[in-house]
Amino acid sequence: MALVGTDKDMSFYIGREASKLWKRFCAEITTEINLLADNWKYLLGGFICQYIHGLAARGVHYFHRPGPILQDVGFYLLPELGQDRAYISETVFTTIFLSFIMWTFHPFIFKTKKIYTVLIWCRVLAFLVGCQFLRIITFYSTQLPGPNYHCREGSKLATLPPPDNILQALLIVPRGMLYGCGDLIFSSHMIFSIVFVRTYQKYGTRRFIKQCAWLAVIAQSFLIIASRKHYTVDVVVAWYTVNLVVFFIDKTLPELPDRTSALLLPVTKDSKSKEENHKLLNGNSGDPAEWRPRTQINGKIVEDGKTVHEAVINGV
Repeated sequence: MALVGTDKDMSFYIGREASKLWKRFCAEITTEINLLADNWKYLLGGFICQYIHGLAARGVHYFHRPGPILQDVGFYLLPELGQDRAYISETVFTTIFLSFIMWTFHPFIFKTKKIYTVLIWCRVLAFLVGCQFLRIITFYSTQLPGPNYHCREGSKLATLPPPDNILQALLIVPRGMLYGCGDLIFSSHMIFSIVFVRTYQKYGTRRFIKQCAWLAVIAQSFLIIASRKHYTVDVVVAWYTVNLVVFFIDKTLPELPDRTSALLLPVTKDSKSKEENHKLLNGNSGDPAEWRPRTQINGKIVEDGKTVHEAVINGV
């Protein structure tokens, strides 16, 4: 009998939590759709610029001419991984890339909501577009012989034949993105990684994850050079250019609203309108069990394990 009761309690608990999760997801969908209606132009413009960047990278491949690999300090200091282990750097990059994407969608699942997905991507795309604009100017100014294996003399992929028609010129295929040549200064992988990690550094809350993310980007820098995918100058230029671009663009953009700054009160019979306003602000399901007091610390999100001495609770 005790086991039967335990199974019933567990089923009831799972059903209740699933219902809360679904309500939370639907509330967040509503919130993000409202934000998307106001900001879709920025997102569309950012994604179009991503296509233009890919098109420019493919275009410079037509001008690439293989030649002797240039002298490079990183090539002397770091042993060559070889083609069989070139996947290591791509694995690190993919981990950073996918982890960041999943983090930007965490408000749909978790109770604690620090960011708005639409707004954070508007900001990230602005950073990427600024860096990629400079990158296009740079690699079209001077075409260097690619150090990657498929860009060296004797490789059939080192050069591209002229396109047969306009459609072939405008079509970007995944194979072309993986085996491009000529778009060297500065590293596109480093652009994405630094932008993503800097964004999480500012809006994330897990100090340990921040430290691991920066270590991953540093490791990726060495792996890119060891894989001979870029010259050392491509990585070095990326480090200071991307950080400077993000710093200055971030100063010009309006700050994201802090979802942790609202002081939440218990629901009463006369607080329907307050509940609706709270749902629109925080994307919560409206379940009183999910409401908790949250504080804003000097306009910044508090990290886990960080002692704070000055707290300002909005609305008090």
